[in-house]
Amino acid sequence: MDHTQSFGLADFLAQTDAISKSAIFILLVMSLATWYLIITKSIQALAVRKQSKRFLDMFWNAPSLQAVATQLRKQRPNDPFSHLTCHAVVAAHHHAQHGADRLNEVGSAAEFLTRTMRRILDEETARIETGLTVLASVGSTAPFVGLFGTVWGVYHALVNIGMTGQGTLDKVAGPVGEALIMTALGLAVAIPAVLAYNAFTRSNRILLSKLDSFAHDLFAFLTTGSHVNDLTTIVPIKPAPTTSQGAA
Repeated sequence: MDHTQSFGLADFLAQTDAISKSAIFILLVMSLATWYLIITKSIQALAVRKQSKRFLDMFWNAPSLQAVATQLRKQRPNDPFSHLTCHAVVAAHHHAQHGADRLNEVGSAAEFLTRTMRRILDEETARIETGLTVLASVGSTAPFVGLFGTVWGVYHALVNIGMTGQGTLDKVAGPVGEALIMTALGLAVAIPAVLAYNAFTRSNRILLSKLDSFAHDLFAFLTTGSHVNDLTTIVPIKPAPTTSQGAA
């Protein structure tokens, strides 16, 4: 009697052992993490871009830093530019009012302002780059996980063929072709992660470059004669806590 063998993804999953199923589970987790970060970071990037544009329009059209400070009192700084401005204005006013009361305030007003702004820039850089390590790790390791699954599947296919003694092409091509599904799965997980990592890296580099240029302009305003008065009610806003998933 002629037995017809059926090959495909369902047949492959039914015949896989615990190790192959573990590799598939790892790839599934990697894929879910990748798409979660792609969606959330895309939404965050759009929101930051819109908020930053709105704040910069307000900042450059304001008649003075006092007007900017008044606007900052009305709403919580949510974007990197308003966050930097809030801390810089508070630092300039604090040093002018109290001088160097603590070790981290030692130095001239310009030095204290520089340290404060550099700290905020570092915090914003870390916050913006949250999750990129996960994307880079998935993009670099997913193909190897898929390759491991392929090698393991080919090994078992060849062992089964050797045990049955049937080494014809139709008996070899099916199991080996099914094992190659693991390589395809690894690439399917890695490619979106790599593309997203490159896109977010470029977007972050542009944003941080604009933020650094804005920091130079803001520093010049605060150290070359621009007066900031009555800013005692402005409270420095800490950046949002970094999620544990992206911290690496």
